[in-house]
Amino acid sequence: MENTETEKRPLDFIRQIIAGDLSSGKHEQSVTRFPPEPNGFLHIGHAKSICLNFGVAVENGGICNLRFDDTNPSKEDIAYVDSIKEDVKWLGFDWGKQVHYASDYFDKLYELAILLIKKNKAFVCELSPEQMREYRGTLTTPGKDSPYRNRSVAENLEMFEAMKKGDFAEGSHVLRAKIDMASPNLNLRDPIIYRILKATHHRTGDQWQIYPMYDYTHCLSDMLEGVTHSLCTLEFQDHRPLYNWVLETLETPCHPRQIEFSRLNLTYTVMSKRKLLQMVEGNYVSGWDDPRMLTLSGLRRRGYTPASIRNFCATIGIGKSDSRISMGVLENEIRSDLNVHAERRMCVLDPVKVIIDNYPDDLIEEVVGKNHPQNPDKGVRSLPFSKELYIERNDFMEEPPKKYHRLGPDREVRLRYGYLVQYVSHVKDESSGEILEIHCTYDPESKGGSAPDGRKVKGTIHWVSAAKGLPVTINMYDRLFKVEDPEADKDIDFLDQLNPDSQVVLSHAIAEPSLAEMKPGDNIQFERQGYFCLDTVAPTKDGKLVFNRTVTLRDSWEKRK
Repeated sequence: MENTETEKRPLDFIRQIIAGDLSSGKHEQSVTRFPPEPNGFLHIGHAKSICLNFGVAVENGGICNLRFDDTNPSKEDIAYVDSIKEDVKWLGFDWGKQVHYASDYFDKLYELAILLIKKNKAFVCELSPEQMREYRGTLTTPGKDSPYRNRSVAENLEMFEAMKKGDFAEGSHVLRAKIDMASPNLNLRDPIIYRILKATHHRTGDQWQIYPMYDYTHCLSDMLEGVTHSLCTLEFQDHRPLYNWVLETLETPCHPRQIEFSRLNLTYTVMSKRKLLQMVEGNYVSGWDDPRMLTLSGLRRRGYTPASIRNFCATIGIGKSDSRISMGVLENEIRSDLNVHAERRMCVLDPVKVIIDNYPDDLIEEVVGKNHPQNPDKGVRSLPFSKELYIERNDFMEEPPKKYHRLGPDREVRLRYGYLVQYVSHVKDESSGEILEIHCTYDPESKGGSAPDGRKVKGTIHWVSAAKGLPVTINMYDRLFKVEDPEADKDIDFLDQLNPDSQVVLSHAIAEPSLAEMKPGDNIQFERQGYFCLDTVAPTKDGKLVFNRTVTLRDSWEKRK
């Protein structure tokens, strides 16, 4: 992967810390990790963490581990593991042999829990979840010690072994760290570090009846892997004292440094896995890879490129306070990338027929179109031109205003790469008012779009040959929510903020025939329309190619606000 995203940018505070630790000799090599839970698909927020953790490894010749935090088998699936690997690779990062699972350490984590009990720093508790909440206290009142807190070490060892064997019912017993029920940090009020879960694990099967909690597992996994810098989002800031307590109490040989940074919040979307799952399971979207979803699989299907997402993450940077980033920033990055790399084609989304009265009836000639107006290296292509063409319905008006430069009475326009045509007449369905066809004449001397007598023609419109055009289906995707912050009003269900026009299907579009050569996932600009890609999941429907709109040519949402 080309590391262009961070060139000529000042180091953020995390990169400054890592650079200082390396230059001082504190660490010979940086070791980071990306530790997703395999209980859902990755989204654009995860991309920020991926680019940070793998990015600093690339920049410093370090190591970044891919580690799956698979400690909750009731919500995990191997399909999520596979999708996460695919997404990280698609973004352009490679973990090499450094792929790990928290389940790799289950035996060691159990041994260390035994050590905590022997140090009298952990105990088996039988309080119900309701009682535990009551005993925990509040932000302003201290908690109360569990009545089971002072069990003997021997009894705790015996009961923890019974938990492991499956002798107790799920939810009846937990292992808790013994810290301080009066701590102002609620995370230190004797947190649970093991619970009973009688569920089959996707890697270890039914070997275990107990599973470690995230806060206990995460710091020890970092330690076991020799992680130097454990980079987390801000919601884990209050968990850092617990991270340090576990490592210090167990006197581990390696003590990674946890550093928090702001998570990514984008307008017009939600980032909660729970809410994303709610939309999937409620059929509000077609799946995790629905092109309207800001999952990485959804963005990939919509036509976003890895470079555009990496550049987006570099643009927004790494900060210490949460903020909401405009969706327009992400959209501008994909526009910038595709403007350079995407070839141009013509496609008429809402066609109306144009008949050139003085063009030979049986003639189909070839005109030459540029594949990219700024890059001659991308070459040219042939476009079939015929007597009957299709243009956009909104490129014609019966009574055009003065500054309307498209087709209408007494108007002449340039057909892109073709000829100049002059309006003659049109046919309209009198009952509906719909324009059925438009009649024009063409100037045979104006091939390529230039007037032989030097007359100026202001309007240029795109077109497709009716004889050779390719019928296609277009998914016009837009933002999934109609408001900037769907979660701002707590009295309104976020699902009620869904944009009803986030997907509009155009089933009568006609494209130039060269689109038949495209492969799923290929990006293209439809001239004057926006950027599109051939769908990767369902590239054809009813025998027609299916294109997804990636983004408009310009930010139209700013005008709507």
